[in-house]
Amino acid sequence: MVNNKVKVRQIATAVLLCLILVSSLSCNPFSQNKPQVTQQLVQAARGNLTVTVSGSGNIATSNETKLTFGVAGRIDRIYVEEGDRVSRGAVLARLETDTLELAIIQAHVDQAKAQLAITQAEVTITQSQLGITQAEVTLQTAEHELYKSQNIYKWPDIEIAQANVDKARFSVKNAHDRLADATTDEERAEWTRNIALAEAFLVSEGQKLNAMLSNADTEEVAIKKRQVDVARQSLALSRQSLAQNQQSLELTRQSLELTQRLLEQAQRQLEKAVITAPFDGVAVSVSADEKDTISPASPIIHLLDPGNMELKIQVDEIDIAPIKTGQRAIIELDALPNLLLDGKVSSISLLSTAKAGVIVYDIKIKFDATEDSGLRVGMSATADIIVTERSNVLLVPDRAVTQDSQGNSIVTVMVNQQIEPRTVVTGISDGVQTEIVSGLTEGETIALEIRTKPKSSGFGVFGQQN
Repeated sequence: MVNNKVKVRQIATAVLLCLILVSSLSCNPFSQNKPQVTQQLVQAARGNLTVTVSGSGNIATSNETKLTFGVAGRIDRIYVEEGDRVSRGAVLARLETDTLELAIIQAHVDQAKAQLAITQAEVTITQSQLGITQAEVTLQTAEHELYKSQNIYKWPDIEIAQANVDKARFSVKNAHDRLADATTDEERAEWTRNIALAEAFLVSEGQKLNAMLSNADTEEVAIKKRQVDVARQSLALSRQSLAQNQQSLELTRQSLELTQRLLEQAQRQLEKAVITAPFDGVAVSVSADEKDTISPASPIIHLLDPGNMELKIQVDEIDIAPIKTGQRAIIELDALPNLLLDGKVSSISLLSTAKAGVIVYDIKIKFDATEDSGLRVGMSATADIIVTERSNVLLVPDRAVTQDSQGNSIVTVMVNQQIEPRTVVTGISDGVQTEIVSGLTEGETIALEIRTKPKSSGFGVFGQQN
């Protein structure tokens, strides 16, 4: 009996110890949460690898504008309605332009008047130049005539005049001598008359000689001098008239230039009173009615080109470096999940913006889409920009590549039922697969460690579910 009781007690003790051991195992967080490691074998295989950078944004159009008039006025006609397709250069709306057209007509008239005034001024200048030439000729002629009149006496003439003076003096002396010798009254009366005649002749001949010797003005010389003075005054007046006419011509030319500017301004104002389509597109909205009075800042027609759309996305600064213009992009739209668009990067902004504390850059992607695709401006879209592509390269899963203590890339290879680490040279990675440049051959088996968390039994020591 004792032995039986001892056996029962030993059995009970053993059972209790087992329960305690099971309870301790189920309650130990280290044993329960420790991940289980298994191995998965994969083969290194060749394939194509594409590295992309993703970004999201909205569909826009590169040709979009809100058209306005360039001047204030009253709308005369609007030629389009919402939804109308228009061609580049088509007239879309027009203001009432009577006043502007009148201003152009007046500017043309003023321009013609100024041009006529210039022609007349040029004719007057030509006449003034001709008058100057004539005055110069007249002055030269008068000066020549004066010179001739002042130099009419030659030396032989002076000698003859001197001889006449000497002869006259002799006649006077002879008459005085004869008067002194006269004995009768008749003789004295006769010689007295002869003395008077001789003295008068002497005076006359003496004056001629003095005039020749002193070159004194005669009446003819005086007239010639007056003619020279008049010719000089006439030349000065002609030159002054020419200067005034030239100044008048310059003012008239300035007036013509002013009228030309006024005409150009009036023409520009008339052009601004007409709205034309700057590109082929669709009038998506018309914001005014005919006979409305508007200001230059008022948008009238919203025009966009639905055939020239683009996607504007934002890319994180970490991903911007490998992106280049011309790279291919695959576009997916939230509203049209079955539509995939093929595009190209058209521009990359040099300026960054901060979005929720993250530095991002704007990128534009051009693409082609048919009108029946259902695409609309403003739709949300995501683009995968292909920055690198590799064809027929050796690939392994990303998680197969680790690093040793020296930073070398390592993969675990199964050789003869044994695993061994091997150093490899890696290429690009898409986040799922990695390119192996060297160190591994196609078909070799790679051992991957799969770590899984064990499932909890859900029961504690007393069999209660946790």
